[in-house]
Amino acid sequence: MALNIKKIQDIMRKDAGVNGDAQRMEQIVWVLFLKVYDLYEKKWKTEANLLDKKYTSIIPNELAWDNWAKSYEIEGGTKFFIQTKTGDELLEFINNKLFPTLKNINYLNGEAPLHQRIVKKAFEDTNNYMKNGTLLREVIDIIDELEFKNKDDMANLSLTYETFLKTLQSAGNAGEFYTPRAVTEFVIDMLKPQIKDKIADLACGTGGFLISAYHYLESNNKLSAADRDILNNSFYGCEKKSLPYILCATGFLINGIENPNLDHNNAFNTAFEDLCSKEQFNIIAMNPPYGGSEGSEIKNLFPSKFKANETADLFMVLITQRLKENGRAAVVLPDGFLFGNDNIKKNIKKLLLYEFNLHLIVRLPKSVFAPYTGITTNILFFDKCKNGTQNTYFYRLDMPEGIKSFGKTKSIKLEHFKPFYEWYDNGKNDIIDKKNNFKAKSFSKDELIQREYNFDLCGFINEEEEEILKPYELIEQIKKERDTLNNTLDSIMDKINNIVNENS
Repeated sequence: MALNIKKIQDIMRKDAGVNGDAQRMEQIVWVLFLKVYDLYEKKWKTEANLLDKKYTSIIPNELAWDNWAKSYEIEGGTKFFIQTKTGDELLEFINNKLFPTLKNINYLNGEAPLHQRIVKKAFEDTNNYMKNGTLLREVIDIIDELEFKNKDDMANLSLTYETFLKTLQSAGNAGEFYTPRAVTEFVIDMLKPQIKDKIADLACGTGGFLISAYHYLESNNKLSAADRDILNNSFYGCEKKSLPYILCATGFLINGIENPNLDHNNAFNTAFEDLCSKEQFNIIAMNPPYGGSEGSEIKNLFPSKFKANETADLFMVLITQRLKENGRAAVVLPDGFLFGNDNIKKNIKKLLLYEFNLHLIVRLPKSVFAPYTGITTNILFFDKCKNGTQNTYFYRLDMPEGIKSFGKTKSIKLEHFKPFYEWYDNGKNDIIDKKNNFKAKSFSKDELIQREYNFDLCGFINEEEEEILKPYELIEQIKKERDTLNNTLDSIMDKINNIVNENS
């Protein structure tokens, strides 16, 4: 049975404790996580029995889904009620028994497998917002109807869940956790992961890049049982915020990643000089948060030449240290990184040219991340190699014909990258557009250095009339652009401060 997200949201709107899309999402997803996890536990128990092994759940038996959430069973098309825990009794159980226990699970001396560890991590900072236990029972009953009888059931739930995640784009600041699926699929298709590659996203949000990588490997390989075991241990995600973490954990399970190495932590928890001892990866694909900044305790972990105020800059430095030799990376970054001329950005770009092969920059249309933000973004593709960069190709992906702007109702699709693929597969030649500007061109390392590391090339000039945003979407865009401007000003003021201090 398909999951009716709209029906669930309509029920929650009647509850005084749930406010806004972000809280509704968190409320839905903790229930959904436990239901999906229960379906997997039944599968793991069956597999263990076939091997004459015993499966021990990390969740105490009294908190198992069937012992509190399931209110009826169906036999021959007839419903048989088995319990009626609802109203205040249900709220009392969830708030005072279920949540406290899951938040404090004992990992059995640290020996629990990854798929069991995610339970505690998923609930560490998760909350139950609903105050009406009768309405909560209605929500649980709808989610309890989910079944995984075959691959089609999982595929349908995956599509529903993806639609559910897309609402993050218009859920205020939560939009930073979601990257349009067309972008993640394009990036992974360009990176072309292989079986046995270790694939990471160090600020994974809802896990889009990693899920796309999993499906790419499924689609392009005839997977044996051994291959699937390898895949289940091939992905690493790190996310410090609670909502995207549980959304990601649930998404992994729904999409078939059974043993996710998903860390609920800040990726910047290791000093720069110690990063070489951390696990390194064959592939890193990321859309790091931008427009924000880290505290001094994080920035001080980096050497002075990389001590950036901008979070995205720090992630770029981190990626360069966590990528294996001959590893491949793709990172979504705002325009500010390309034309930024402060010393930190110059040092990062110098690192990319001399110690990495920065071979491609794809410039995306302005509204790809609308309505969350209208900031123009780019995808940087680079490999870790000893020879450094020889040439960097730039390609501007224009808006598809007939579409003025992407947004809530018009999302970018993989088919919109078709002009890029045609250019890329046919020799990557220079292209001049109708306005006599370069749409695509190759620049040598020397040319980029002579430009003082200004990578603002083949960009959008004199764009045609933009679609007028709705008032709330416009307010959100202004807020995001204001935050970015404030961080830029903070960075400039810090530099002035340092100069004054050095000369005083």
